[in-house]
Amino acid sequence: MANVAIRINDVTHDFSSVRALDGLSIEIPQGIIFGFLGPNGAGKTTTINILLGLLEPTSGIVEVLGLNTRTRADDIRSLTGALLEYPGLYEQLSAEDNLEFYGRIWHLTGVDRRERIKELLTQIGLWERREEKVVKWSKGMKQRLALARALIHQPSLLILDEPTAGLDVMGATAIRNDLANLARNEGVSIFMATHNMAEAEKLCHQVAIIRQGKLLAIGNPNELRKQTGGWQVEVIGTGFTEDLANVIRARPEVSAVERSKNRVVIQFTKEIDTAPLVNLLVNKGVQVEEVSKVKASLEDVFLTLMQEEK
Repeated sequence: MANVAIRINDVTHDFSSVRALDGLSIEIPQGIIFGFLGPNGAGKTTTINILLGLLEPTSGIVEVLGLNTRTRADDIRSLTGALLEYPGLYEQLSAEDNLEFYGRIWHLTGVDRRERIKELLTQIGLWERREEKVVKWSKGMKQRLALARALIHQPSLLILDEPTAGLDVMGATAIRNDLANLARNEGVSIFMATHNMAEAEKLCHQVAIIRQGKLLAIGNPNELRKQTGGWQVEVIGTGFTEDLANVIRARPEVSAVERSKNRVVIQFTKEIDTAPLVNLLVNKGVQVEEVSKVKASLEDVFLTLMQEEK
């Protein structure tokens, strides 16, 4: 139990006639950044509200840091930091005064508050601007301060709902860097709901993909690529026949082949050396002009899973 940050066991949640979660089961180890991915309306925010004890599941069991969300919601919230739809900042106060306020709410002593505020603002690169009023800051800077606000009491788990939504490229990049650094320096587990596939691919050790409240896939990005044909080789040239395509399809490491007159795209279940493939094609009479090998992105995996569920 001690090594599990979150355990969701066969959870269903209904809003009147709408089923937001449908038999969801996930176990998340401590110490990782976990991405919870899905389109709008997939059930991500409902799951977060259940994790924080703000909603009770219609059925099933949820445990956060070993505590049941039905009976220990207050304890869970005291051990958890959350950054949801709003940053929870007082914009007429300075950055330092915002963290001072939240430090007092969490009953940190004066010495501990001062040390913690300096530690967090230094980690996110805002210490030199600590006396500025937050109202003057960009949305990205406010979001970075909101992360510090959520971490002021040194929680064991940080829960985030679309932490970079609405930010420009520079702001989103800064938040991603902050999260990676904070996870490493603070030793905090992070549960991050998002529909930003590129963000999850860069940050997360494991991801789960849900749709309409159901779990479609879970694992690290490389594992999910293997499940959905994660490596692709494109060959441009002439001489691609259907017989040749069938020969390629018969190979155990090939998951799919798409052929046209001057192009063939081969999906592999693992990374391969392209030299034997090119030799095979040449020996079969193909005039090869160009070969490119790419790794499927998490977005490719996501789109494949969405299409399969239609």
